Order: sequence, then structure tokens, then C-alpha cells
Amino acid sequence: AVEVEVGGGEAVAAPVESDRESLDANSGFCRVADRYDPGAVAAAARAMPLAAAKRAAVLASAVARLVRLFSASAGGLGELRSDAVRSKAIVVRETLAELGPTAVKLGQNLGNRPDLVREDYMEELSTLQDRVPPFPNEEAFAIMRSQLGIADLDEVFSELSPEPVAAASIGQVYRGRLRSNGAEVAIKVQRPGVDQVCTLDLYWLRVLAERGLNALAKERLGVEATLLVDEFAEKLLEELDFEQEARNLVEFRANFAADERVTVPEPYMPLCRKRVLVMEWVDGQRCTAPGALAGREATRKFINLGVESGLKQLLEFGLFHGDPHAGNVLASTDGDLAYVDLGNVAQISRANQESLIDATVHAMNGDYEGLAADLVALGFVAPDVDIAPIAESLEKVWGDSLSKAGLADFSFRRLTYAFNALLLMHPIRVPERFSLVIRALLTQEGICMQLDSSFRFLEVAFPYVARRLLTDPDPALRLRMLQVVIVEGEFRWDRLRTLLSMATMNNPDAMSGGKGGLLASLNLRMLAWESARMLSRDAELRTALLSGFEKRSTLSHAREFLGIVALVLGALGGAWAERAVLTARRGWRALAFTRWWRLRRRRRDSKDGTPPPQVALV
Repeated sequence: AVEVEVGGGEAVAAPVESDRESLDANSGFCRVADRYDPGAVAAAARAMPLAAAKRAAVLASAVARLVRLFSASAGGLGELRSDAVRSKAIVVRETLAELGPTAVKLGQNLGNRPDLVREDYMEELSTLQDRVPPFPNEEAFAIMRSQLGIADLDEVFSELSPEPVAAASIGQVYRGRLRSNGAEVAIKVQRPGVDQVCTLDLYWLRVLAERGLNALAKERLGVEATLLVDEFAEKLLEELDFEQEARNLVEFRANFAADERVTVPEPYMPLCRKRVLVMEWVDGQRCTAPGALAGREATRKFINLGVESGLKQLLEFGLFHGDPHAGNVLASTDGDLAYVDLGNVAQISRANQESLIDATVHAMNGDYEGLAADLVALGFVAPDVDIAPIAESLEKVWGDSLSKAGLADFSFRRLTYAFNALLLMHPIRVPERFSLVIRALLTQEGICMQLDSSFRFLEVAFPYVARRLLTDPDPALRLRMLQVVIVEGEFRWDRLRTLLSMATMNNPDAMSGGKGGLLASLNLRMLAWESARMLSRDAELRTALLSGFEKRSTLSHAREFLGIVALVLGALGGAWAERAVLTARRGWRALAFTRWWRLRRRRRDSKDGTPPPQVALV
């Protein structure tokens, strides 16, 4: 049993559902905090029957409105991308916005769930904004005094803005200055009654799932609807805990401590409470605001930094921002960035990070059977499902989508739509934390496209992945690099060359081996040294490489190796080094021709009885 705070803060003990626990364990996820249990929520809701009945009436009215909207007489869901669908989607968005924080968060979640929502409705839901009028200042100041245990705010703050600088459905933010050290701070205060509203909403949502949707969800997605509600509820209740957000800030600051271009505000832990968060004030503007970035160079820097830092969160740190919209990612005029509002974060295990990299490698190699197996490892597909049909559909739906668009025009939004078609054919569901991954990637891509319409995600993402494969000290990642360069038992020099070329894209420091910022810049001298060390110590790596070399001649490998050396020396030593190696390559070609000519003469002379010339072949 776990102790869970819900409603008015009362602790209720209840057993944790084994199926939810098992699913998280099997998919390799770690929870940021285990603060949710459906039994505890139900007990808290039943303890306030009048409030529960009133909330049920409000929710029932909204549901009835949506049922009428999608009735057969009103045209059902409507034709794909029709004007009628657009107007219906707007009504859905507005209805959710009126219902408060739970419905807003649910709508935002559904806007990134291609397994649950059709793509044209997803587009509208993805625009759902969490903007509401601020609640009265006196209520906010009273909450501050109560949570901090003081009679007068002047005891803690020498300055405090009379009005909030930002407001949302969960809380609002004031600007102030600490009396103790003069530091400028942001004070986030939770909206009164929001925990009670969320508790009641989650209770009724689970009742609906349990009594009306479980069978359908089990048939279509392979899991019960209650599990989907539980995943959503866990993340929502985490956002209501400002002490958890303070801990998220501490960990994010530690992760980005080595990079001065990425700012994460410092929380003042002695002043952080469940409903009040006091943190360092960060100067910056909404990244999409006019004039936020000073010119094209600063814009490009900000875009690259944002994408690379997002990939680091996902594939290195294992803790990522689940809602990086333009208001939560601030920009300085020269292109640096700051992350704020870290209530919505998620952890991803090392096992899942490796599975994501596996999926990337399998996609690069066109290995759709491997990609389907990765979906099982990541929790998208149940272990007992036959993945052969899924692999065939992946090749058809996903492969066709990428080939038609081409990598130059790749977009995650288009890929999500292609994946949506796959979900209609097979029992695949999107785990809650991967819905956050999808949301984060789509949001980030949208920001980048708004800042620069020529932006292409893979132009930034591929170099990052290449650097990870080439330089990460983890033996598991080194073996994954071999999956890229060894195909069907043959070592592919062209793929190694592509990796090296991608690794130096968008990173001028890599060419000189200088110090990088966010990404440890690819130092080619160090790469060569580390590669030699890895080969000397890692027997499995040596064995895989040697078997990959066996299908081609030594002379062929030597020629390709010199081409790689030309690339490396060209990066390190300038044009003269590249010319020197190209000259050596021509020498090898001349030697190969001479060898071929002598062998040819020997065969001809042996046929007409002429003794072959006694020459040494080099």
C-alpha cells in the first residue's frame, strides 16, 4: 500500500494495482513520484458526496453536448479534414477548456495520442491552451502566508508584484525579491480548489472507463481503459505537487550544469511547499515573441540548442520536459535558452533509451522486423502479439511515408499521421510517457518551424545521434554502432563515412577538436585514440569487426580506410592533408592496376607455354 495525498491533502492508504505496476516494470519506465492510486482518489471523492454530485452534473452536461455533436444525425465524426470536422473539433476544444484543468490536460494529452484520436481532431486539440483569468490576489497571498507559516509576506519578500505576471488553470506566478539575500524570484501559487476539482474529475473519468469503455479499449488497444486513465491521472497529480516540481528543477539544473547556454532556475527549497514554489527569476522572452532573437544566426543557434538539449534529455539524462511549449522555453537575444515550468516531466529508463536507439538504428537500416520488436520492448505492443503483420505494415505505411516525403522534408507531424494509420490496423497503444515524448517532439518541431520555415529536424537530430554512436563510452552503444556499419555480415565503409560526416554537421568546433557547449564536440583525434582503446579492451567488438571484414579483400578495405583517413585528416589538418591522402589513394589504385596487369600476363603466358616472368608481386 502507498500513502497518497488527494483532495484536501488527506492521506489515504490503498493498494497499488498490480497490472499498472507490472506494465511499468515490463516497459522499463521509472516513475518520477508514486503519488497516485485509484482507490485513494475514489475514497477522497466519496468523502465529499455533494461536491461529487455537482461535478458529475457539470461533466454530464458537457458529455451530452459532445454526444449530440457526434450523433449519427449530426454526421458522426465527419469526413476527414472537412469543414464540418473543423467546426466540430473547435467545439470539442472549447468544451474542454471550459471544464477546467483536468479536461485541458486531457485534451492536450489526446492531441498527442494517435492511437486514440483521429489526426484532424488531433490538430485542433494540439492548439488547446491552458490560459484562464487569474484568481484574486488576496487569495494567492493568503495561500503564500499559510504555506510558508508566516503572518506577513514582508517577513520573506522585500518586493512582491501586486498582480500575477502569468496565470494558468493550475496556478499563477508573481515576481518578487527575497529579503534574506536580495535575490529576484518567481513565486508560483496553486489555484484554490484545483486539487479537489482534479480529484473529482479523475474519479468520474475512471468510473466512466471502468463501466463503459474497458471492453472497447481492450479490443482495440489490448489494454483496459482504466489503465489509460491511471497513466493520465498519475501525471496530472504530479503537476499539482509543487515540492515535486522543485525536485525536478534541482535535477534539471544538475543535468545541464556543464552548459552555460542552458539555464534552469534554482528553487529555494526551504521556501517550497506543496502549493507554493519559490525559484530564481529568469530573464528571457517567449521564444516565438517578435524580436526575442537577434537575427538569423541567433535563431539558428537557439533552434539547434533546443533540439539537441531535448535529445540529451531523452537519450542521455532520462528525465525530460513533457511540455516544452513556447511559454516554457524562454530565449535570450543571442540564442541561449531557459527551461521553466517543470511540473510536467517524465523519466525514461536506460533500457528504454537503448530501445529507442535500437529503433533508430533499425529504421536507418530498413529493418522493420527489428523495429516491430522495439515496439514490444517499449510497451507499444503486448509481448504475446504476433509482430510479423506489424512489421509488414511498418514497411508499407511508414516506409512509404518517408520515401515519398524524403528525409529533406521529414516532419514528426507527418510521421505521426503515418503511425496513426498503423494504429487502426493493429493492437498498438501509446504508453503515457511516450505520449509526452510525442508531444515534446511535435511541440519542439512546431516552435522551430515557426522560427525558421526551412528547419528540418533530422538535420540537427542525425548529427547528434551520430556523435552518440561514435563517442559514447557505453559498450552497449558501441555494439549498436556496429549494427549501423555491419550489414548482413559485411562492414560498410560508406555508412561509417556517413556517420563521421553527420557527426561534424552543424558543429564547427568538431572540425578543430575544440571545446563544445551542449554536445561534447566530436574531437576526431580523441575519437581515433578512444577507438583504438576500445578495440584493445573489447573482445566482442573485435570479433564483430573482424567478421565484418571477411567478405571483401584486404586491398579493398585498405582503399576505403584511406578514404576515411582523408576525411579525418582533412578535418584536422586542412586541405594539404586531404590532398596527401588522396595522392596515396591514387598510388594504391596504380599498385592495384599493376598487380592486375601482371596477373593477367601470367595467365596469358601460362596458356601459350611461355615461362612467366619471375617478378615479385607487392
